[in-house]
Amino acid sequence: MTSVASETWGLVFWEQRGVAHAAVTGPESRCGTAPVPEGADFVGIQFAVGTSLRMIAAPALVDSGLQLPDVSGRGFWLDGSRWETPGLDDAEALVERLVRGGVLVRDPLVAQTLRGQSPAATERTIERRFRAATGLTQGAVRQIGRARTAAILLATGEQPGVVVDKLGYYDEPHLARALRRFVGRTAGQLRDGDGGAIALDPAQRTTV
Repeated sequence: MTSVASETWGLVFWEQRGVAHAAVTGPESRCGTAPVPEGADFVGIQFAVGTSLRMIAAPALVDSGLQLPDVSGRGFWLDGSRWETPGLDDAEALVERLVRGGVLVRDPLVAQTLRGQSPAATERTIERRFRAATGLTQGAVRQIGRARTAAILLATGEQPGVVVDKLGYYDEPHLARALRRFVGRTAGQLRDGDGGAIALDPAQRTTV
């Protein structure tokens, strides 16, 4: 499966042949290829930009991940505590427990900056906070987010010229370069659904 670049990290849980697994997935600075275990069932939680794990520095997760220990169908270990393994309907309840337990850390300055607000901080401070919270530069976070949005628009039928205008690309070649780097597809492949399986869900939600 083509793994699209992502500016966020996540938790993923899966079961294969009766064996449960869990992992922390890090932000991805460019597209790549991800294995898909045959016959596995997955539940994933993707976290909003600016939310990070207390137990590990965000830069250490970029283009990487962390397999969690002692996983069963009922529980997993994270940050020194055992938590209930979520199903499709109770992922948000797990996130709420992680927040209450102090496992997750959120930097509001990062979210404010991405919303276009002007925090009372220097550019140098903002850049340092982005790197600490995401492992990526502010520019990389914006480029990846824009490319993912472009890919979703194209996959749902939008024309490249319209996407260029909507998202502020210079021209279609600029869009094509971003898609090649961050998505691993051309605009035509996205519109036609060609190129094989891809980790790009228009309904994907981030949380926290």
